[in-house]
Amino acid sequence: MGSVLAIVSQKGGVGKTTTAINIASALARRGRKTLLVDVDPQGAVRHGVGLSGTAHPAGLADVLAGTHELQDVVLATPLPWLRVLLAGSVAEATEHETYQAQIADSPKLGELFQRARARGYIVVVDTPPGLGVIMRRVLAHSQHVIVPLQSEPLALQTTTQILRAIREATVTNPELVLDGILLTMVEEGNEVSQRVSAYVREQLPRELLFDEAIPRTMASIDAFAAGQPVVLRSPDDAAAKAYERIAELLDPKLA
Repeated sequence: MGSVLAIVSQKGGVGKTTTAINIASALARRGRKTLLVDVDPQGAVRHGVGLSGTAHPAGLADVLAGTHELQDVVLATPLPWLRVLLAGSVAEATEHETYQAQIADSPKLGELFQRARARGYIVVVDTPPGLGVIMRRVLAHSQHVIVPLQSEPLALQTTTQILRAIREATVTNPELVLDGILLTMVEEGNEVSQRVSAYVREQLPRELLFDEAIPRTMASIDAFAAGQPVVLRSPDDAAAKAYERIAELLDPKLA
């Protein structure tokens, strides 16, 4: 039986999608059957995995709407063990209310996760920023959760709220475990970034934080722009190696 790993953050722009893409890719590189699911209606995963053509491929939204079957919209990637389920047509919609209602009211999301788990997949889920219904529904069906936290001056401002939401989710989903808060975009040589990183480690209990942090590197920025995970495009880069170490740490827990 596989498991579901949710990547959540109350704040956008913290490296959430990059983290989801690279952890999923690193797990697949380790030979683990992995399904990367984009539930964020912005649909950014498609850009990071090289599927950003002019047309939005069908995906989760279309399965929820009943216009497509799951087996018809799960896409292969250059990694033999990695499959991707994109957000789908919602990414080009002007409103997301219908999609949010389908997530909230339909049993299909939970059924999708359960089906993938039964087939031995690790399901890595990229969620939209915030504490809305989509994030809460994903947590209701997840066994693991990671919170990316950007190393910038307002880093701790929303941490209490996201941790509270995770704690509330465990009341109805006792399987859910917080694997840790992951510091991201840590800049070597940037005094402010380094000071924030040190401050976060002083303020938060050690057991809540990964020892590993994700550095901001040009290779990781270039990789996303090129539509590739940095763990594939530049495996010797510091950010790639950090994601590989996170995947190595998670691997036995996600089995």
